[in-house]
Amino acid sequence: MSAVVGGDDKPTLGQHICGWDYRGRVVGVAVTATSDRGVAPVRGSLAVYPGTFDPFTPGHRDLVARARVMFDRVIVLLAVNADKQPTAEATARAALVRDAMPAAWRNVEVDTWTGLTTAYCSRRSATVIVRGVRTAADLRYEYQLAAMNKQLGIQTVWLPARPQLAATSSTVARAYRSAQSARPPHNTEE
Repeated sequence: MSAVVGGDDKPTLGQHICGWDYRGRVVGVAVTATSDRGVAPVRGSLAVYPGTFDPFTPGHRDLVARARVMFDRVIVLLAVNADKQPTAEATARAALVRDAMPAAWRNVEVDTWTGLTTAYCSRRSATVIVRGVRTAADLRYEYQLAAMNKQLGIQTVWLPARPQLAATSSTVARAYRSAQSARPPHNTEE
């Protein structure tokens, strides 16, 4: 993968890194949004941020917060994937995600979908898929998804996780929650 860093002018959103396919077409763009100051959303844009969100972590919320200032509207899309065994039904997870959003975030909605994200994007006329990236391994995997999505007609924007949030994933959060529920209750009589 090749990379391009923004020019000498002061880019509003910070560093931009593009990934190209073998034909030289851009398949994904990573944007490091370091501040909301001076950022105006792309007019008429609708971004879809897909995931299982089991659970919805502070990192997910941070990514939505950053995406909502970049795009006119953002849909947090709970993917219903038969191959995964979520701890709660999609409607329950969607309610938890909605509850995690401040009321002031009027340009963010939550939806559920079974099927390809690109089909959902086409149905809703979304212009971009937003994905979070925590590690180099994530980027390799996300690059493959972005290349496929580009072939299906939708652009991908990668937002790197903030360093303080990068260590927490849904898998880690589920493991912690499971360990906490398996602990015997603390006996105060001893």
